[in-house]
Amino acid sequence: MKKEDIILRIDQISVPVEHTVEEVVKKAKKTAGIRPKTSCTVQIIRRSIDARKRPDIRYVYSVDLHLPHGTSWRKSAHARLVEAKPFDPFRWNINDSTPRVAVIGSGPAGLFAAYLLALNGFRPMLFERGQEAHKRLADVTAFWESGKLKPDSNVQFGEGGAGTFSDGKLNTRVNDKSGRNRFVLETFVRFGAKEEILYDAAPHVGTDRLITIVTNLRKEIVRLGGTVRFGAKVTGLELTNKTSAGFSDINSLKPMNEASVSALYINDTERIPVDACILAIGHSARDTFRMLNKLDIPMEPKPFAVGFRVEHPQKMINESQYGTGYPHSLPPAAYKLTHKASNGRSVYSFCMCPGGYVVNSSSGEKQTVVNGMSYSGRNSANANSAVVVSVSPDDFPGTDVLSGIHFQEALEEKSFQLANGSIPQQLYGDYRQDKESPSYGAFSSCVKGSASFCNLRGLLPADAEQAFLEGMESFGKKIRGFDREDAILSSIESRTSSPVRILRNEHCESHIKGLYPCGEGAGYAGGITSAAMDGLKCAEALMNNICGSN
Repeated sequence: MKKEDIILRIDQISVPVEHTVEEVVKKAKKTAGIRPKTSCTVQIIRRSIDARKRPDIRYVYSVDLHLPHGTSWRKSAHARLVEAKPFDPFRWNINDSTPRVAVIGSGPAGLFAAYLLALNGFRPMLFERGQEAHKRLADVTAFWESGKLKPDSNVQFGEGGAGTFSDGKLNTRVNDKSGRNRFVLETFVRFGAKEEILYDAAPHVGTDRLITIVTNLRKEIVRLGGTVRFGAKVTGLELTNKTSAGFSDINSLKPMNEASVSALYINDTERIPVDACILAIGHSARDTFRMLNKLDIPMEPKPFAVGFRVEHPQKMINESQYGTGYPHSLPPAAYKLTHKASNGRSVYSFCMCPGGYVVNSSSGEKQTVVNGMSYSGRNSANANSAVVVSVSPDDFPGTDVLSGIHFQEALEEKSFQLANGSIPQQLYGDYRQDKESPSYGAFSSCVKGSASFCNLRGLLPADAEQAFLEGMESFGKKIRGFDREDAILSSIESRTSSPVRILRNEHCESHIKGLYPCGEGAGYAGGITSAAMDGLKCAEALMNNICGSN
């Protein structure tokens, strides 16, 4: 874009399902009263589907027209000037002595933190307990086929984090004025994602593409001077000047002596000196949470949600959202559902996977947990999502800050016992009647890993079970057939978010100097994009602390 250009945003451009970009631009110019032959550069900002007036389903666009300064246009409710505010990843200048900066975890938070640090010459050391993406894929596939779990290389642990084996959604509810969201999406495109994620209302990558993307991103971090080590679990932190003083208000209270992180211990044997450390461990690193708790790192239990994966035929969801006879060029339909139960619990769909699979995503011995996953084509026969019920620290009371983890583990151990390590499943009609399902219903489950039919009643706490049943009946009134007798439930969805928050101040720093809790595992994100954005935010805070604010 030339410096003298203006940027005109045109919203609510409605076009038929079958259309061309040229038709979108033509309608945008007409909306703003711009001559059809006026030259401009077009940037699609958003694309969504409007199925409210079926069968006339439409795509709705927002576009930016980059126009020569002085171009005449007509202001309206759907045409306005905007300013470009891109995220600047090159704002920091390190001195001659490069600090020793470590990043723990190679999920989206850790990868993007390390990437931003590397772009600014910090040469970060990235430590990941699991394996690189392609080796991890082989380990996960072997687990699904044989049931033999590798505790540090599975759906939860390894390059790319837990989101690698998911639907790969890249939408976020974070109000982003900094441009980090756009930078994250542009980075994904640079390393292998389709350009459509920059403007689709519900951007999606898919497991198959994510594996390539995270591999390419890691290679770029290394090219820029960073180091990445796999099979390198951080088993301890060395803290200098540590005291046992309490920290009830992390923003105002300071330790008696200035405690700081000075080294990491890898696999209980290797000591790595560090000046600062970004802690992006993910929501399933329970042994790391226990290690941090022993070091008195300030943490608190936080709410999350538990429930079951629920499968329906994708055709049923398509017809509900698009109507019968819908254009088959439309993508597989998604949904988002919420309900407030009579006992006050929130019930909602979570991580909906159109054309996806239910996967065994266990990471602990004799514990079973499930998640949803889609490939980029979203072409399996079924849709699935978690239908989960909110739980809070009141549900797992006690003085132990890790009580939420104990609550999760108890549920996952019961799930393991129900099906001897396979995914426990039940038809919804049988769950409602509290009887074991003898066989599959009218359609078959789309799963990765072995599955066995069991009775899942009594697995959730009684009032959570009541809320789940209420939610399913409520959702059946919103999507016809959602509460069908043969909807397939899979157990248990227990890792919707971290059960712990690692406290940090407004500068993203723990009371331990140089320690930056980050991402979903630390309790500051909920999904791939928000975790990546938090990784950027923590890397910025670290560099501001070292180089001075920018």
